[in-house]
Amino acid sequence: MSEFCFSKENEKKFNELKKRYPDIKAMMLPSLWLVQEQEGWISLDAMKFLAKKIGVSKADVYSVATFYTMFKLELKGKYHISLCKTASCKLRGSKKIREVIIEKLGIKHGETTKDGKFSFEEVECLGACGNAPVISLNDEYFENLTPKKIEELLDRLE
Repeated sequence: MSEFCFSKENEKKFNELKKRYPDIKAMMLPSLWLVQEQEGWISLDAMKFLAKKIGVSKADVYSVATFYTMFKLELKGKYHISLCKTASCKLRGSKKIREVIIEKLGIKHGETTKDGKFSFEEVECLGACGNAPVISLNDEYFENLTPKKIEELLDRLE
């Protein structure tokens, strides 16, 4: 397996972003986003690459990548569903949304379908409490969900 490196396009994006930051160490979050955009997840190999590229320790990169739930540290399905599990969403019906996802896809929190098409996780607040219940599907938000709406959405993706 070859070592991680940015694609030519992402190397160019990194260099453009770098011009906006007075200290390259502040590039941690944008750099992690570039990796995830390129690969769909952030491998340990990619973390080593970033540590060297921005001049911090591998532990520093790892601690930031593991702190934020928006960074994926393992390969996810083509369609990755994150369901908010906090109070606002629960009060507005996220339990029923969860049941539809589990029944329809046959997977639970932290699992991926055998064909690699869907993965599912329950996460803390997605920051859209006023439009609960909410999911993030590959970083696109779907709000004010009902069991019918989530079923229709999943049907369109199958």
